[in-house]
Amino acid sequence: MKFDMIIVGGGLVGASLASALKGSGLKIALIEPHESMPIPQDDSWDSRVYAISPGSAAFLQKIGAWQAIETERLAPVYEMTVFGDDNAARINFSAYEIGVAELAFIAENRQLQMAVWESLKSSGDSVQPLCPAKCTAIEWHESHVDVHLADGSQLQTSLVVGADGVNSWVRNQAGIEASKHPYRQIGVVANFAAQYSHRHVAYQWFRRDGVLALLPLPDKRVSMVWSTTEQHAAELRGLPAEELCRRVEAASAHTLGALQMITAPAGFPLNFVHVNELVKPRLVLIGDAAHGIHPLAGQGVNLGLRDARELAKMLSERAAQQDCGDFLLLRRYELARKEDILALELVTDGLQKLFNNSNPTLARLRNLGLEITNRLPLLKNRLMQHALN
Repeated sequence: MKFDMIIVGGGLVGASLASALKGSGLKIALIEPHESMPIPQDDSWDSRVYAISPGSAAFLQKIGAWQAIETERLAPVYEMTVFGDDNAARINFSAYEIGVAELAFIAENRQLQMAVWESLKSSGDSVQPLCPAKCTAIEWHESHVDVHLADGSQLQTSLVVGADGVNSWVRNQAGIEASKHPYRQIGVVANFAAQYSHRHVAYQWFRRDGVLALLPLPDKRVSMVWSTTEQHAAELRGLPAEELCRRVEAASAHTLGALQMITAPAGFPLNFVHVNELVKPRLVLIGDAAHGIHPLAGQGVNLGLRDARELAKMLSERAAQQDCGDFLLLRRYELARKEDILALELVTDGLQKLFNNSNPTLARLRNLGLEITNRLPLLKNRLMQHALN
């Protein structure tokens, strides 16, 4: 079977790229090894949520996915308050201050995945999902790429897109090295019902034991992300539900009153990943295959969606006769994305190191920095504008 493009990885970023290109004239195969699980028809909540920027929401709406999400499962964020680790320093961000409707939307992972795959149903024959299917080998040629699948079939394409996550198989097959360092932290996630209304405010505390965030969900529910040491994460996940609730209440200074657990805690390891090359002849990396950042800024998924948005735009606007795997075309994509990726890598990695340090002098400086930034509206607005993209 011959395709113009094969996307390996049918997660949120890979599937959104396929959906964005469904009217481009390209014949696309989307390879995903895992079968999608139906969303439970009950009142349960996914423990994994994302903060979707307005720019990402607009992109998802353009491809027909955003409108497929159940509105009662979405929560807009109008304000965000970030606290330092001295219980006094803080910085406040407000959508009203910069004249936008919201800073972000909090959405469940499973709702987003389902919506993007639903949007593919209108692609006709232009996108062929192969799910479940697993790649076993890739052969690179000057004019094309051969992709072998576990069922013995062979696909031919002009371009391979690696969207297969932080431990990307495609990246390894292409011989692209990734600089990795583990943060030796676990992101512990869980959902709670709160006593007090969150008023659509997202809260974050930089603490000596990690970074705690409480993100608004519909009604009085909140989603917790506590990025902490492996030992502390194991302790948190081993606590009885009532005791974990009391621990989170205390760590969040009882801001939302008493908490009641509605989703059991889960954890995922946190790593920094930097990739020197985003493209090679007939190959491009997007999403977590191209970068891995700390979740403290809530920008990881938005960074990946910006990859998909830029690549879809560039391929859609190419000359009709131009090979979509043309290396010069792919280099344009790489140059367009590198600044955004590098900036977030430096900011998130730097903040993680700054607040994960017990030096008392650094503690005073970082908390002073929060206070100073909070009093400089131009700087605050610049930070917010970048996060809205």
